[in-house]
Parts: sequence; structure tokens; C-alpha cells
Amino acid sequence: MRKIKTGIFSGSFDPIHTGHLIIADYLCEYEELDEIWFIVSPHNPLKNSNELSDDIHRAEMVKRAIVRNEKFKFSDIEFSLPKPSYTINTLDFLKEKYPERDLYLIIGSDNWLVFDKWRDYQRIKKEYDILIYPRPGHVIKKEDILQKNIKLTQAPVIEISSTLIRNGIKEGKNMNYFVPESVYDYIVGNNLYCKK
Repeated sequence: MRKIKTGIFSGSFDPIHTGHLIIADYLCEYEELDEIWFIVSPHNPLKNSNELSDDIHRAEMVKRAIVRNEKFKFSDIEFSLPKPSYTINTLDFLKEKYPERDLYLIIGSDNWLVFDKWRDYQRIKKEYDILIYPRPGHVIKKEDILQKNIKLTQAPVIEISSTLIRNGIKEGKNMNYFVPESVYDYIVGNNLYCKK
């Protein structure tokens, strides 16, 4: 019986934006993933957790963003795992809990270039499939990736970032086309990213 090809798209999603959704859609359609799980990370060990919006806000924005795509699923699994959130712990937990699934870690080329800073990165590379999508200014050559379980995808290069959106809102700019309408309504309704 064929295992379910499941993409693991983990991130701060502060906020989730159109670029995330375009990449996820591309990976489902062109890399033939059956599902993508959007996992909201409560604390990325390589980022300052004090700057993050509340978990509940980031989770709600993801839920709103993906509601119309049956291949996209929300997961708050990292909220119940030890902090900070190490990807290896998440992958190991999901592998044990969902043996009927093949897990594909989805990361940007910016993260791939600092992958050696991740906990147990060698084991991730050995035991899990990895799909890398291109990020502006972070070029990876195909010949630099020799392992069959690691693939540099041809996903569109999206020059949108959560930082750009947060800063734009803080500066009073209208950023409503950068995120799904339901997410923008939530941001405005909860005064997220406004000047304090």
C-alpha cells in the first residue's frame, strides 16, 4: 500500500502570506505531495521568540489561510512538544505517530544554506526526504545536492516575506494583497503588527 506523501511546512507564519500558499500549492501539484501540513512553530531556536506574535494569533491566521484547500492541513503539534522547537524532534514524533505517511521536510534555500546549524541536521538529511524551494538571494546549485532524498525544486521565487508585511503594516501601509483576505481582516481586527 502506497504511503501518503506528506509535506511538513513548519514556520513562524507571522503572518502566513500568499507566497507560502503559492509554494505549497506548487509542491502539491508538481512534486505530487498528497498533503501539506502547516506546522506553526512556537519557538524557532534560531529566532528571537520575544518578537513573535502570540501562538493563538499565528495559528488562527494559518487556519483561515488554508481553509479552502483540502490538501492543506493545520497542525499545532509543536505547541505540545518541548521548546525550543527542533525540527528533528517534530519529524521523529510524526514518523512514529503516522507510520502510514512518508514525510517530506519543506524548507527555503535560505534555511538550507544554514542547515548545518540545525540540531541533528545530518540525521535529518539521512532519514528524511527534503524539498527545497528557492528564496531570493540564496542560490543553491543542483550539483551541490547529491543525495537522492534531497531535491531542489523549481517552485516560483516569491519576493514576499512576513517581515515585509509586518513592517508595512507598522508603517501604516495597505498590505491586503500580500495575504489572503480573511487573514488581513484578522490582522486588522486584532490590531496585529501596528505601532505599540
